[in-house]
Amino acid sequence: MHVANLKGERRKLGGKENNRIRNRGLIPGVIYGHKEDPEFVSVGVKELRLALDELQHVVSLDIGAGVAQYLIKDVQYDHLNKDPIHIDLMRVDANERVRVRVAVELKGDPHGAHEGGVLTHVMTEIEVECGVMAIPELIEPNVSHLGLNESLHVRDLKLPEGVVALSDPDDVIATVKAHRGVVEAPVVEGEEAAAEPEMIGRVAKTDEPE
Repeated sequence: MHVANLKGERRKLGGKENNRIRNRGLIPGVIYGHKEDPEFVSVGVKELRLALDELQHVVSLDIGAGVAQYLIKDVQYDHLNKDPIHIDLMRVDANERVRVRVAVELKGDPHGAHEGGVLTHVMTEIEVECGVMAIPELIEPNVSHLGLNESLHVRDLKLPEGVVALSDPDDVIATVKAHRGVVEAPVVEGEEAAAEPEMIGRVAKTDEPE
């Protein structure tokens, strides 16, 4: 698993300090975990954006006491949900297991889409538990086999070894439903297939024999 490298330094608390570090291309952050006191840091926003774009979960950071690795626990964005403005990092050991949310990206063209169906991506991420150095960047299930009115559930996912899904096994990841206005034709067999067509509208009256 790739680990992104971030530039960082320790910071003081206070709104004026936060404005000062943002003017230097940094954003405030906090490091916590392992029952240790929190550390207040600032990290390079350029490197952080790159790590987030690459869907990285673990970053390497040097704040003056040597390089250490941390789990990205939370990122706060501005009001446009565009630029990161704060980051929470959690201390981790290379051999411990963690719980994280991993993005789900569908692959393939579902068979049901060629039968008038529409593919809906219901869950775009799931929660998993795994080793901190074995976090998958993406989970990419193939939906080519899905027919009309069929779904892919969490229980159907093929996860890497050591990765366990914590989301409900019955949760729907993706589904193929008939497009509105598309009706499946009923299967007609035997005598029903040869039946006369139904007459629509007023039926002509016939005289009864005297």
